[in-house]
Amino acid sequence: MSNTPEYDLDIEVESGFLPEHSVPEKQQFAFFYTITIRNCSAEALQLLRRHWVITDGDGKVNEVKGDGVVGKQPHLKPEKPFSYTSSAVLATEVGVMQGSYTLIDEAGNEFEAEIPPFRLSLPNKLH
Repeated sequence: MSNTPEYDLDIEVESGFLPEHSVPEKQQFAFFYTITIRNCSAEALQLLRRHWVITDGDGKVNEVKGDGVVGKQPHLKPEKPFSYTSSAVLATEVGVMQGSYTLIDEAGNEFEAEIPPFRLSLPNKLH
């Protein structure tokens, strides 16, 4: 059991289709996602790593792990939102992403923040 304090993070996601970066005849469907993280805690935090689980419409899973997000390990000050946009390419017209961030507090305690599942989909596609 960890003694890490509980932190309140609000993670919002907006996603959409990128037709200009997609090649449907080669089963390459590009999507963007914009993540906004708001640290609702009293203490500053730093985002160290990300872990994504990306599942396409055929159930194929791809895991992505790495340091930071978009080449940064941002410091998340209380109540100051941090946003970034990235992309993913799937072999199907729909998919789902979910994952977690590893963060560190000012005392050096690392903890995980879950990113709830969100949908990647062509407009007007149901799955």
